[in-house]
Amino acid sequence: MAPRILPGRRRAVWAGAVAAALLALLTWSLGAPPDEPVPGGRVSIATGVPTGVYAKYGALLKEDLGRDLPALDVRLRLSTGSLDNLRQLAAGDADFAIATADAAAAYVDTARPGSARLRACARLYDDYMQLVVRRDAPTQSVRDLKGLKVGVGAEGSGVQLITKRLLKAAKLDFSKDITPVQVGIDVMPRLLEKGDIDAFFWSGGLPTNALQSLSHRMPVRLVQLGDMIGPLHALGPETRFYRAAVMPVDAYPTMGATEVVKTIAVANLLITTEGVDANLTEGVTRTVIGSRDSIGQEVHAAQLVDLRTAVFTDPLPLHDGARRYYVSVKP
Repeated sequence: MAPRILPGRRRAVWAGAVAAALLALLTWSLGAPPDEPVPGGRVSIATGVPTGVYAKYGALLKEDLGRDLPALDVRLRLSTGSLDNLRQLAAGDADFAIATADAAAAYVDTARPGSARLRACARLYDDYMQLVVRRDAPTQSVRDLKGLKVGVGAEGSGVQLITKRLLKAAKLDFSKDITPVQVGIDVMPRLLEKGDIDAFFWSGGLPTNALQSLSHRMPVRLVQLGDMIGPLHALGPETRFYRAAVMPVDAYPTMGATEVVKTIAVANLLITTEGVDANLTEGVTRTVIGSRDSIGQEVHAAQLVDLRTAVFTDPLPLHDGARRYYVSVKP
């Protein structure tokens, strides 16, 4: 005769079975073997300025990580942009960060503290360089900025990095030929609206909410940058991350563009450091790829996150955990 299980003990056995089943289900969803711990604890992600695409993407990614990795306490850190994010990573102030490939290369090439420890999780979406002026401004090229007051992005931003290179390619001196105003996308639209600057550069996904909002308040347009891709590449190998691209007519409907705008694009990467747990990095990478459609509903640029291209993270090697994820889903 089988031993009798008392009611209280039966409930305990049932509760234990349910808990074990839930743990197994969660472990299976991460694609990790059952003997590996479920990622937990506190992690931080360095994003960007409040009105930029990085910050919005980070906030949505945090929501999806909360769904996929419920034991993880995700904190978001604002920053001035890519170079600042890399500094936070290298200093141990952040565990993950979003940064452009050119900024990552600049950080590594100059052997900044902690740069050797940087690793990539995924190639995300492309940033588009956007030069914004009043609709009636005579500016038709970067070369026409000579003598003007120009928003160039905040110190430590990827915007300022590429802006300096574009000006150099146009044979303009950053300090002498323009009056650089070193502020971010949270400030530049307002300065243009007030007439305190004549133009500003921005590097971000399409559309960027701050520009969308500006175009509702005043007539503005985007200046083509297509004539700069050749001179930019001629500067040297550090510009290999820039490619020719076009912004569609409907990128910002209220700007009233009648044709595509030629520009320059650069890839964004999700970056971590070699010391971050491989099981955690695998889980985060899985969520990044799996959340493309849900995040893309609000951050349209995220619709371009693609499993087939996510592994191309030059100039950084893949983190072991990210590599493990890609191997696990390889056909």
